[in-house]
Parts: sequence; structure tokens; C-alpha cells
Amino acid sequence: MKLLLHTCCAPCSVYCIDSLRKENIEPTVYWFNPNIHPYMEYKARRDCLKEYTKSINVEAIFEENYGLDEFCKQVINRLDTRCQEYCYPVRLEQTAKYAKENGYTHFSTTLLVSPYQNHEALIEVANQMAKKYGVEFLYRDFRVGFREGQAKARELGLYMQKYCGCIFSEEDRYQKKIEKDKKASGIDNE
Repeated sequence: MKLLLHTCCAPCSVYCIDSLRKENIEPTVYWFNPNIHPYMEYKARRDCLKEYTKSINVEAIFEENYGLDEFCKQVINRLDTRCQEYCYPVRLEQTAKYAKENGYTHFSTTLLVSPYQNHEALIEVANQMAKKYGVEFLYRDFRVGFREGQAKARELGLYMQKYCGCIFSEEDRYQKKIEKDKKASGIDNE
């Protein structure tokens, strides 16, 4: 098996890589995340992943595509469904396509480790891309190791992001504070 593992960040890759290696599967990490914003966040995640993959001797491919303009154009009218309709498809399609064009037999994603992602939608999109490109999707429910992977990432001193990646998920993480501040200021814009 030759596996291309789409990777969103170093912390999410920790458990995935460890568990795959326990199965004697040596993944090649694939960075393609045009939905991560702002640029300094994109850079911090990418650079941390570069250092981490070097430190554990994992082959890594970095496809640079910051992609803010295209991301905004694609999600502006579908903010509530942006993950399923843009973020998952754009990343998994590029991963499956790269896998097919470069001799990989399988692909997967570290997004499957997060309990905050829509697991069923990820599987559905991955299966569609597997069919479209003729590459096998390797499914693993990595969520069982989410906390373990995060703890190990903290021990290793890896950059630990505070939100999924896109600027709208950054806003989501502050939603309660935004509402609280709005009430406290007496401003009601609705």
C-alpha cells in the first residue's frame, strides 16, 4: 500500500501517523489547505508540520495554495455548509488527484481524527473522490485517539491552533464572547 495522507496540521497528524505505523503503513503527508486563514495561521500550521514530519522521518509534500480569494468566492453564499460543500471537497479532490497522478494506491485524511468535523460528510466526499480518480480511500475512525494525539502534540510543543482553519470558524469560536460583549455594550444591530 502506498498511502497519501492529507494533513491539516501537525497536532491532528500525531495520532493518525502513529496508528498507521502500528499497522505497518508508512504514510506520505500531503499539505493542501487553501481554506486556512489568515496567512499567518496558514504559515504557522504549515511550518510546524514541516518541522514535525522531519523530526519523525515522514516524507511530506507541501502544495502551496493560500487561496483566500477563491475560498471567499466559493463560500460566500453558503457559510453554513462551507465545510461539506467546499473545504472537504477541494482538499480531498486535490489529494485524490495527486495520489492518482503520482502512483499512490490509497489516500486518507487527518480530518478524520477530529470530533469537531462532520465525519459522515468527510467519508462521503472521500468516497466520491476515490471513485472519480480511481484511487482507494483508506478509512480509519481516528477519533478514538484525538485526546491522546492532542496530549502528545502538547508534550512535543507543537503549535496548537484554536480553530478549524477558515476565518469563519475563527469567528465561531468567539461567538459566545461576541454576544456577551454585544449585550454588555447595549448594542443591538439586529
